[in-house]
Amino acid sequence: MAFLERLPPRPLYALITALAAVENIFPPVPADVSVALGAFLSGRGIMNGWLVFGLTWAANVGSGAAVYALGRTHGRAVFRGVLGKRLFSDATVAHIQAQYERHGAWGIYVSRLLPVWRGVVMPFAGIADVPPWRALIPLALASATYYGALILLVMTLGTNIDEVWRVLGHVNAVLGVAAAVVVLVVVVWIVRRLRS
Repeated sequence: MAFLERLPPRPLYALITALAAVENIFPPVPADVSVALGAFLSGRGIMNGWLVFGLTWAANVGSGAAVYALGRTHGRAVFRGVLGKRLFSDATVAHIQAQYERHGAWGIYVSRLLPVWRGVVMPFAGIADVPPWRALIPLALASATYYGALILLVMTLGTNIDEVWRVLGHVNAVLGVAAAVVVLVVVVWIVRRLRS
């Protein structure tokens, strides 16, 4: 922490922005940790909490919109190969579309709050031809909710880094269990698809 406190803020802002954007492309990227560190340093007066939030939100929504657009324009072509057809037949894509229609914007919003899972939601929304307003508005709101709450929580905890890690660990544990359940359901579904 002492090392980070001695750094000029610009590279830290750039790192937070980059990690928030990359999270939508490669979900295991630790964007939460970098945003929490930015919020912690904001609580200590080294960074600006509003700027941390604004950069995080803009980068996360921008890259989420980009993977949505790629899924919408090129996603179905990816699944035309041999393995793609087995995993994502036209019937499967129709089922995914039906789920997006059934759960709508709330489904996207809630899914975007779950770690790891949030990186999968937008490309499949694009593949399922979810209209932009039904996909991008919940994306923006979920990103604002998640990162806004994280930044506010960490800034409120102030200068006690041990308390920050403890609370962040509990939050991530609960969200991680929810995401693991969803991933398990998807894996079971994929295995069943491959066997049929």
